[in-house]
Amino acid sequence: PTYPKDLQEEGWPPLMYVTFLKESKRAVNSIRSLVEEEDEEDDVEKVSWSGEPVGSKRTVHHMMQNASSSVFFSVLKDYVSDWTPEETVKRMQQGKVYSLEKFRSLQDKLLLLDEAVNAHDGNVITAVLIYLKKSLSKEILFRELITREIALRHYIHYLKEIGEQKLLLMQYRDHLNVRDENKKRDFLKNCLSFPFSPDDATHVQDHYTLLERQIIIEANDKQVESSGQADIFKKYPRKASILNMPIITTLYYSCFYHYGESDGTFSSPANIRKTFRISDKQFLLTCLGARAKLKAWFDVDALFTTKNWLGYTKKRSPIGFHRIVDILQKNNAPVQVLQDYVNLVEDVEQKISLAQKYKCHDVIINTYRDLKDRQQLIVYRGKVERGSSEYRKIEEILSNSVRLWGEVSPRLPLLQS
Repeated sequence: PTYPKDLQEEGWPPLMYVTFLKESKRAVNSIRSLVEEEDEEDDVEKVSWSGEPVGSKRTVHHMMQNASSSVFFSVLKDYVSDWTPEETVKRMQQGKVYSLEKFRSLQDKLLLLDEAVNAHDGNVITAVLIYLKKSLSKEILFRELITREIALRHYIHYLKEIGEQKLLLMQYRDHLNVRDENKKRDFLKNCLSFPFSPDDATHVQDHYTLLERQIIIEANDKQVESSGQADIFKKYPRKASILNMPIITTLYYSCFYHYGESDGTFSSPANIRKTFRISDKQFLLTCLGARAKLKAWFDVDALFTTKNWLGYTKKRSPIGFHRIVDILQKNNAPVQVLQDYVNLVEDVEQKISLAQKYKCHDVIINTYRDLKDRQQLIVYRGKVERGSSEYRKIEEILSNSVRLWGEVSPRLPLLQS
């Protein structure tokens, strides 16, 4: 059969294009101008979708890249094994670790393909075909597939599915051209009915839900701010609209302006956390940043305080307390607040290093006292101001060394139990 000239020039045999539309190829090619940017690693933990601004080019790029692989098994690279093609296929069926990279010769690759076909497992066949597509030329791949009817049918189905997913994502991409937020929300609502892959469907649903919520929050906060009803907006006027902001920016905004609201409100941090499946680490980091910015040290303390069944309280955190100290210091936390969290750092050397960096004298003095390190106390006494409260504290500890450490002579080893 006849097929488009631009495809003919690529060297593919006509049979491979029976199932394709010319428009599909054009759509896929038109993506290139959209996805030239490279992904950058975020400094924070990932959430259910990337922290890029809603509908950004990079977010769509990520979805486009995943469209060809999210449904099927991943091909693990750089994993060396001596498994035969038969053993490898069995591992693939069992969901165990496997590698296809070891099958380098054409003969080995074809043996692997034949074993996959004999296993009658569509996912395994497709996974092998994806590997062959990357490692063989189009001519050789087609020559071998044409003699393997089952494998050829799977390959055509795979390519058709990839084309359909990319066309759907092209349609979703059109929201970038919609400027009015209400019209964009309605456009995204229509996209919810598209047969996306599971991962992409979740992304689009989150995008729609987030924008719908942002529209409600923006309208309410704009009215409250203009009326002068809330002190928070008087003291910290909003610098920008919340519309079309990323989910993490929205959470930060919520922790800043709507902290303490009931879970039933769209703007409450707890509601946003639950709706968008934000991890404990991400939520804590974002909330900590917002409350520390406001100097709300009581709220900061409450973030880490837990109570056991006996009523005793203890500070716990899913992230290291050294990171918390750095965040607090960047927000100009007072020394007393910093000291409380430097004290919670478990590693002694790291604790002393942080205490020295942020001039938490009490932490250093108490740590050397607990270590019974008399010599270090003497050294540190020379670093603080003579006559200061810290100097007097060190003097008191050294003068009470007999009671504290059981000393009988000032000349003792550096560390004495």
